[in-house]
Amino acid sequence: MSINSEESNQQSIIQEFDIDSFLKLSFNQGTSDVHLRVGAVPTIRKNGLIIKSKYNPLTLDDIEKIAKKIIPDNIYNNIRKNYDYDFSYEVKNVARFRVNLLHELGHIGFVLRVIPFKIPSIDTLYLPPVLKEFTSYNSGLILVTGPTGCGKSTTLAAMLDYLNEKNQKHVVTLEDPIEYIFTNKKCIFTQRQLGIDTDSFPNGLKYALRQDPDIIFIGEMRDKETISSALKAAETGHLVFSTLHTMGAIETINRIINAFEPGAREAIRLQIAATLRGTIAQKLVKTADSKSRVPATEILVVTPAIKDYIIKDQIDNISQLQEEGSFDGMMTMDMSLYRLVKAGLISKESAIQASNTSNELEQMLKGSFHGVSGIDDYTS
Repeated sequence: MSINSEESNQQSIIQEFDIDSFLKLSFNQGTSDVHLRVGAVPTIRKNGLIIKSKYNPLTLDDIEKIAKKIIPDNIYNNIRKNYDYDFSYEVKNVARFRVNLLHELGHIGFVLRVIPFKIPSIDTLYLPPVLKEFTSYNSGLILVTGPTGCGKSTTLAAMLDYLNEKNQKHVVTLEDPIEYIFTNKKCIFTQRQLGIDTDSFPNGLKYALRQDPDIIFIGEMRDKETISSALKAAETGHLVFSTLHTMGAIETINRIINAFEPGAREAIRLQIAATLRGTIAQKLVKTADSKSRVPATEILVVTPAIKDYIIKDQIDNISQLQEEGSFDGMMTMDMSLYRLVKAGLISKESAIQASNTSNELEQMLKGSFHGVSGIDDYTS
């Protein structure tokens, strides 16, 4: 059976809506997100596209039944008093789902993000090998950035799972809500959720430092308090991973600095120079066979020269070092798109569409690129 009416030969309309069955079907068909609203047919996102299902529009009674099924008891009694909630829901032997409860036109609705039980590897995601090197640092800050839905959580989970297979460390995660569940291999994981295990990211970080961590994963650096706590943790000998909703390395550094008052920015810039080890900015691009998407990544490795630019507030000069620095594992977004095309993973058309400097990428693809050696080697 197919969710999409255009893909199905089934003529009958399904009359009853069972949330677990729908989520199982959605997961099996490669869906990334599910949208449920009163008066609208259940809708999915697949390969970046919104697709309406063949189900009947959901009634208020349908939504109420879904709510009773998936909302945790500690939240359910307050859903009329507060407008938005994030929580997790699990369908046994299928997947976990990150759920956002919202209010629309006086009714509740849901957006569910699919979180597979199995964590994909860095290699199966076709991510650059330098991400493995990022997990070997003993301290500092590693940031994965990009827009909502670009796979930041999956990339970070792949990095932490790689570390889990290689090193004996204690990893503390702080999330809202918990997404991927880690099984202890060589590492031990302590996974804490806002609203259940701690009341805020800053407080969670404060107490995490007393829990003998080697590595701390913060689901998102949302505000200056969390940013300040993350920088402090990185300064005091811990390796910190987190995410930001920014589009590239320069924007990421500026976003952190500009979160603070002007009088505090010089000190923050020095903290960033001392702690930042690397950034991974990514976007998802449709694969050549149109069956899935693959991440294209801009990589910044903080070298002594880049530290110096940050200290001197010459952050715009970093982009030139990225273009010249593939020997350090760095790459621009166009370099990543070029490699994905050469590896046969995406089409030239998709690469050009995804590029912010499409003319330059077109020249690279035509063979006019004469950059540093190794540009054609996608994996090591």
